Amino acid sequence: MTVSPVTALRKAVRSVLAADTALATKLLNQPVHDEAPRGAPTPYLTFGDVTVGDWSTSTDKGAEQFLVVHAWSTQHGVSEAIGIAADVVRLLNDSNLSLEGHYLVNMRLLALETRRESNGRFARLCTLQSRH
Repeated sequence: MTVSPVTALRKAVRSVLAADTALATKLLNQPVHDEAPRGAPTPYLTFGDVTVGDWSTSTDKGAEQFLVVHAWSTQHGVSEAIGIAADVVRLLNDSNLSLEGHYLVNMRLLALETRRESNGRFARLCTLQSRH
């Protein structure tokens, strides 16, 4: 069975982010979550929505993904969440991730956005584009 490009990319991203000891310490050794965990201490990371498009050629199948990673923090101000987002970008931008069943062509940051959620938490969004 072929692994979907979304699953392959998320698995590789989780692995790279977890392997960075500085980032893992900031995140209290929590993994990247698929959704915000109830009662988990902040800061933490979650995957946001993903968009996948066909990037095939006449000879090879391909996919283009737009992956969103949210950095959540309850600290006042933006420094903690932006610092974590900067670490995510440092580790993933132009990275050479190994994807199960796929070959990563490139990965780059498209946007970094700050947003204050209505419940008082801060969400910092990194939108990354990958082609494989």
